[in-house]
Amino acid sequence: MEEVGGGPAGPYEDLEVIREDAAMPTSRFCELIGIPRRTYARWRATARAGGPAGKGPWPAPVVDTVEPVAAKYAADWLAWGHRKIHALMAVDGHTASASSVERALRRRGLLQPVDYQGERRELARARKAAFAQAPTGPCQVWQLDFSEYETTSGGTWRLAGVCDYFSKYEFGWHIGPTCTGTDAVAAVRLALAETERLAGGPLVERLTDPDTGEIHKIKLVTDNGAAFKGATFARFVASRPELVHIRTRRRSPGQNGVRERAFGSLKYEHLYRQEIDTLDDLAREANAYREIFHHVRPHESLGQRRPIEVHNNPALQPPTKIENAQPSGQDF
Repeated sequence: MEEVGGGPAGPYEDLEVIREDAAMPTSRFCELIGIPRRTYARWRATARAGGPAGKGPWPAPVVDTVEPVAAKYAADWLAWGHRKIHALMAVDGHTASASSVERALRRRGLLQPVDYQGERRELARARKAAFAQAPTGPCQVWQLDFSEYETTSGGTWRLAGVCDYFSKYEFGWHIGPTCTGTDAVAAVRLALAETERLAGGPLVERLTDPDTGEIHKIKLVTDNGAAFKGATFARFVASRPELVHIRTRRRSPGQNGVRERAFGSLKYEHLYRQEIDTLDDLAREANAYREIFHHVRPHESLGQRRPIEVHNNPALQPPTKIENAQPSGQDF
């Protein structure tokens, strides 16, 4: 049989008529005419979709349908990959698979750069914290640290923030020119106030066992920075019955990984995409992203739920496994 353009001569319809007249299974027919069954199936699907036989592309009606919708979401959230776009669409009632969303965004050239997922996987490794037991709810483990940001006017500012390990909830950011013990205390005070606002009452009551009166203290995890090893921070923690301070092993930033990961999201998904001239601009944009982070952005580690949902309803959080737990005194 003469070959034309990589396929047998003659239109696809003639081949299909011959096969049907012979009442022959597709696999046997492809074997007789010497073409792969997969190729024949592609020709058949293309012809049924109205395209020329022997030429692609493979029809994709689902991707065709979802493409304009996915493109609209991707345009609204330029910093997010196809998995988060898929999660947003699913919440809004669009029933497309993650792979269909990926193909749709690929058509439009809207996928994140090739190294995007690699970078995210590197950051994801930092989510493992070194605790003997995984937290089973919010307000059991908090993580605190500083991050630096330089505004376009030349000012360099330090953001200090506490996040909840279990729910990934951000309790607010203290922003200033320094990263001292006083700044760290200010960030923890914000976290305590926000927690009590969410709970509608004193935090110590929530942490107290009604039967024994024992206070189940929150493990406040930091690295070994000077701000966290000084007397100011130590006195403050000692004055709070709700807290116990635990430092990570030296040179082990991954043990404070949830905190580091959230700072990365703040910068790469929002701050670096804005023109931020002053401290006021920085505070405004950081708080704007905090609202998005809590109420809009799906979190893969939370089963594509939002932190506010999991913080208010811990049963929504998928079970997590935490490894490499070696607490030792005040250090991990």
